[in-house]
Parts: sequence; C-alpha cells; structure tokens
Amino acid sequence: MVEKNPSYRGRLAPSPTGYLHLGHARTFWIAHQRALAAGGALILRNDDLDAARCRPEFVAAMLEDLAWFGFRWSEGPDVGGPHAPYDQSRRHAHYAAAFDRLRAAGAIYPCTCSRKDVQAAASAPHESPAAPGVGDEPHYPGTCRPDHLAPAERIRRATLPRAGVNWRFRVPEGETLAFADGHFGPQHAVAGREIADFLVWRRDDTPSYQLACTVDDAAMGITEVVRGADLIRSTFRQLLLYRTLGAAAPAFFHCPLVTDEHGVRLAKRHDALSLRALRAAGRTPAALRAGW
Repeated sequence: MVEKNPSYRGRLAPSPTGYLHLGHARTFWIAHQRALAAGGALILRNDDLDAARCRPEFVAAMLEDLAWFGFRWSEGPDVGGPHAPYDQSRRHAHYAAAFDRLRAAGAIYPCTCSRKDVQAAASAPHESPAAPGVGDEPHYPGTCRPDHLAPAERIRRATLPRAGVNWRFRVPEGETLAFADGHFGPQHAVAGREIADFLVWRRDDTPSYQLACTVDDAAMGITEVVRGADLIRSTFRQLLLYRTLGAAAPAFFHCPLVTDEHGVRLAKRHDALSLRALRAAGRTPAALRAGW
C-alpha cells in the first residue's frame, strides 16, 4: 500500500485456526478500504496464540488467500516492519511485561475457578447478567475477588506466581463504560453488570485474547480497529486495559456479521464459503466483492 497519511494505522488480525471464509474477507476488506481511504498503513498480524488449534498450514493458507483476494499490507510476518515480530506466539515478553504492570497496579487477581464453575454460577437462578455476545466468556460472579476472601487466603494468593492459576481484571463496578463506534454509533455498558471481571492470563502461562490484542494494538500504534460486531463487548474490556496500562486507545469500527442462508453467522466450519473453496469453484475476488 502507498501511504500518504502515516498517522493512520489499521490492521488485519486473523487467527490461523482454520481457513479464512467470506465473512473474514468482508470485514478485512472494510479495514483495507478504510486504510486506503485514509492514505495510511495496514498491518497484518498473525494472532496465533491458540497453540492447540493454530497450524503452520493455516498460516501459509492465510497469507496466500489474503494476497489472492487483493489485500496489500505494509507490515506483517512475511514482510517485516518496525514492530516485529508480527506473530503473537513470538511476543510473550510484551504480554508478560503488561501483566507485571497490571499486577503492580492492583488491577488483577488470581482466580482458581474452573470454566465449569463459572458457567454454573452464571446460569444459577439468582444470577441475571446481560446475555453474552457471540463467543463471549461467561459472566464471572466475583468468587475469587480479594475482598470476598478470608484475610489469610488473601495474603496467600497475593504471592502466587503468574503461571498455574488464572488471573482476572477487576472491573470498576457500577462505572458506565462508553465509546463511539464508527459504524454502530454510541455504545454503553455498565461494569459489573454487563461486563464482569475477565481473564487476562491463563493458568498455562499464556495471555488472554483481551490482553494480547490490547498490548499488540498499542505497541504497533494502531489508530483504528476494524472487526466484527461480535467483538463489541470485548472493546469495553480492552478499553479498561488501555486505561490501566496508560496507553492511548484506538478508534473502533465494528462490521455487521456475514450469515449463511439460515441466518447463522459464518464460522470456519463453513468450508463451502472458505476463500479456498470459492477460488477452487472458479469464483473471482472481484465477483465476490461485487456481491457486497
């Protein structure tokens, strides 16, 4: 891409856990076009933190499919750039440093609850959190918050190492969080009711999506994040992380999701609508884009 306005920095951040589909392409194309219209840079980041599901063949297919569809980027894992590495699996030190800052600020705490425990609490009759977004984490009831623990247990947990336990961000209960979305307009959520304490670090010593995404977008100077509407709730969490880490938050533009003929949003299991399958069927990028 030819950059005329270096102050604008957008990004594509696919996760190589399968083949890219038409939904990815449309959202990414909006990001691509917004970067072009602004005369800025478009950065490609390989969000490959999920070691169990990310595969080298999916990374290779991702680069090939994006190039075939017409995407061009200024920085990325294949072309390098001033903010390398552009593979999240190689950026652990950045996340660990952010974890240390959050812990020093008293913004996070260790949590011994299993996902099953959290799901059971969130579905209990006395719980009435707002319905989570697509693919969202269950509403956490605050079981392991330090103020809910006996003094001796609170002291013991304060010295726990980073690995071996989950760590959660303590949201400021009752605070109304807000941002202006570039597509959907003003967005609001009440911390503690619609946004519960969320994971920032996992017991296997890896950062959560929320922390890794925030750290990388800040470090790479991203000025606008374009992504699917299913991540609107994640934006509130990430705004809290930006604020606590003392980093400037980017603008956000969330795109409507692409659905199949039954109204179900596209996922990587929709093999027939993967870019690979569409190309094999003789479809062209121009014809696919014309359908939008």
